[in-house]
Amino acid sequence: MDAGSPRLPDTVLFEIFLYLDHADVLSVGLVCQQWRAVARDEFLWKELFYRYYRVSRDVPRHPGAVSWYDEFQRLYDTIPCVEVQALKEHNDQVLHLSFSHSGCLFASCSKDCTVKIWSNELDISLQHSSNMRPYNWSYTQFSQFNADDSLLLVSGVFVGPHNSSSGEIAVISMENFTLLSRVRNKPYDVFGCWLNETNLISGNLHRIGRITSCSVLWLNNAFQGVESENVNVVKRLFKIQNLNASTIRTVMVADCSRYDSPDLLLDYEEQLAASSTCPTFDLGSDSEEEEAKPKPPPEPAVQELPDAGGVPAEHGLQQLFDDIMEGRMRPAMTETELETKVAELFVRNRTKPPEPNLLPTDSKSKTKYLIFTTGCLTYSPHQIGIKRILPHQMTTAGPVLGEERRSDEFFDSLDHVIDIHGHIIGMGLSPDHRYLYVNSRAWPRDCVISDPMQPPPIAEEIDLHVFDLKTMKEVKRALRAHRAYTPNEECFFIFLDVSRDFVASGAEDRHGYIWDRHYNICLAKLQHDNVVNSVAFSPVEQELLLTASDDTTIKVWRSPRAVRVRQARRPRPRKLLFSWLMNQKS
Repeated sequence: MDAGSPRLPDTVLFEIFLYLDHADVLSVGLVCQQWRAVARDEFLWKELFYRYYRVSRDVPRHPGAVSWYDEFQRLYDTIPCVEVQALKEHNDQVLHLSFSHSGCLFASCSKDCTVKIWSNELDISLQHSSNMRPYNWSYTQFSQFNADDSLLLVSGVFVGPHNSSSGEIAVISMENFTLLSRVRNKPYDVFGCWLNETNLISGNLHRIGRITSCSVLWLNNAFQGVESENVNVVKRLFKIQNLNASTIRTVMVADCSRYDSPDLLLDYEEQLAASSTCPTFDLGSDSEEEEAKPKPPPEPAVQELPDAGGVPAEHGLQQLFDDIMEGRMRPAMTETELETKVAELFVRNRTKPPEPNLLPTDSKSKTKYLIFTTGCLTYSPHQIGIKRILPHQMTTAGPVLGEERRSDEFFDSLDHVIDIHGHIIGMGLSPDHRYLYVNSRAWPRDCVISDPMQPPPIAEEIDLHVFDLKTMKEVKRALRAHRAYTPNEECFFIFLDVSRDFVASGAEDRHGYIWDRHYNICLAKLQHDNVVNSVAFSPVEQELLLTASDDTTIKVWRSPRAVRVRQARRPRPRKLLFSWLMNQKS
């Protein structure tokens, strides 16, 4: 627009830009003199931002941003939404991705029963591939690097009957890619995880009845073959009773030491209080609609049976048997109901009480949380269990079965339970371990479960919940956009990942998704040709994202800004004419 052109009112120009593509707004703004003046108007950019992204006006600007224009540019320029490479070395569905803490390597697991190690350079390349079929594995499903990136935990599923639930964990050295140890893992979807640099957690399952079982979580030394002759290499951590066909699955460990200094705060009031003492990032507040929306209260630390007038569990069990034998039990109980009732009565006086003061009060606390999916109503995982791991429990030294237990402490209780009211299909921690993100597919409202083997139908829409592990409360409203279609009995895990500013997830609708953690908005859809099973941000560069799919490919996504930087770094080939002239001179 030249100096002689009629000048549009700023408000009209603003309305025009609302209809432009995001990139067009920024590019046109560079050449339009009038828009350059408007770009200095913070009020207009604020209005544009709220209306373009449909963000509640209660949400403040990201405190790391200098202006609303910068925020508008950040949400366009730093989202890893440009596909730069497709890795096709797997020949079956790719199920999981994990980065090393340094960001230099990442691992991929697949139905082709290999775990592949990739070098994350300017162009990603395959560094090593391990075939696990010689160990009678059916496929690899999960991997995790230890804290110093010297070891890789790989979880897989054994070859067996269709309903087999057995798996195994392997530990691979990153120095020479040798297999160091193997640990049984049941059920296989416990996955396993590192507790520290040399110790990992696995699971085992013992059937007590048709729908009652006991899950035992074990601490294992990664160097079992080397050290087993001299020191203990395993130790029992926890022993937890399962009711109504539920089991413990998907274990992970959260470090509590950074809860008072997180990378980002999701609670606006807490952020305001913290900003007066130290600079922090803020993820905004809930809107009035969100505040008005009722949030399910957290479950009590221990789910107990009614006191029954102070009658001891032994007397209650005897009374139950007497009532059954003498025909006083009305209405008659089914076999399943009877088994559950007996198990509940038995466990009442056979469970160690929860640890007091679950929430850490010392910012330098070495306490860690063991987090896992569980349930109490049906076999589909619908609760998150949290158990505190104390410092003396973080080593395999001591008795293999742990500390001696009294007869009334046969089982361990959970320190906290979060009820999701739906089928949990994914979990991930924020980099500071302050927030837990949970993918779930909701049950119908007010549904009643009468048969634990017949869970309620689940929604196609996936809810991405956010829980504050410092307060044990849900924060913000659930993120939505992604979908899944498989029924309960075929439902599978969809892995998500969290960076400082973004959260990403796979989906069954052939897309990966990225949301902004501050504004709670969906920013990008990343296309594949089949189900997207896993996503992974680089821990040192959140503008790099990987997605893995049933289409057998791993796609590499970078932000528009990162693509420009990469292109600038590449050496430009000399033009043919210039090369010919130089040859003529010589």
